[in-house]
Amino acid sequence: MNDKYWIYGLGIALIIGGVISLYASSSPDGLERFSIDLFGGEEELEKQTGEGVIESPMPDYMIPGIENETLAASLAGIIGVFAVFILVIALGMLMKNKNKNNNKNRI
Repeated sequence: MNDKYWIYGLGIALIIGGVISLYASSSPDGLERFSIDLFGGEEELEKQTGEGVIESPMPDYMIPGIENETLAASLAGIIGVFAVFILVIALGMLMKNKNKNNNKNRI
């Protein structure tokens, strides 16, 4: 595959993660909406959830410590895109190497 497609794809993903995601709905998603309906309101849901097992590095899709909420959300989206991109590249390389090793063993 041509390298320019990787660059274009990454650029589009960064725009979606860093800019367009700022316009996402603030309404609860399906699972959160179901929980709110089941437990009887957001306040009651907060009481039921308790403390988490682990703390999120970016709670509510925001970078902690940044005062500007738009910048914090945009940076969280950009970091998320890069994290997924690196994970996919690493997984692809691992699978490619594993496939090479399997083909060598067949010969």
